[in-house]
Amino acid sequence: MLFKQEDIIALLQKHSIQCNGALHVGAHECQEMGFYERIGIAKSNMIWIDALDSMVELGKHRGIPNIYSAVITDKDNDQVTFHLASNIMSSSILEFGTHSKNHPGIRMLGAAEKTTTTLDTFLKTHKIDPNGLDFWNFDIQGAELLALKGAVGALPYAKVLYIEVNTEEVYKGCALIGELDAFLGDHGFTRVMTDITGAGWGDAIYIRKAKD
Repeated sequence: MLFKQEDIIALLQKHSIQCNGALHVGAHECQEMGFYERIGIAKSNMIWIDALDSMVELGKHRGIPNIYSAVITDKDNDQVTFHLASNIMSSSILEFGTHSKNHPGIRMLGAAEKTTTTLDTFLKTHKIDPNGLDFWNFDIQGAELLALKGAVGALPYAKVLYIEVNTEEVYKGCALIGELDAFLGDHGFTRVMTDITGAGWGDAIYIRKAKD
């Protein structure tokens, strides 16, 4: 997370947002667990999803509940090539774009064929009620918009979206921040915080617009 936890907490307080559950796609090592607890979310109300089986198994070994392995996109049962990066966290269904120029020390080590699912289907399959999962965090290396497009059934339950965004093609074919703004604007969200690095990517927070 690029934003300071205190700044996010202040934002939630400013907009009188109380979060009860977290949906985190791109779990990695579940580093955000402490933050979610700070804003009042119990561990039992956190759902973690990662595309790498090894990270999921590590999380289970650490006793983290509700952690699942899945490749989340906008399509069910699609076959995709998942690219494994040397630093793990840069792994993606998309190939490196400007990422290679900005982070020359990170390489793709290999690839594996994986089957995708939409978030809406995932929640139904695992009998997870999206009601109450109101803080969403998507960090899936350029595939964030694809995941959101496959989550329009559950999206109305979200209050806050913490999304990794791109201002250039860090990954080939990845959505740019303007595309996310347009899609999420159509679904009732507005971007309220943005932090962009010098490498063409960053973080953004969207909140549900107040009704007129």
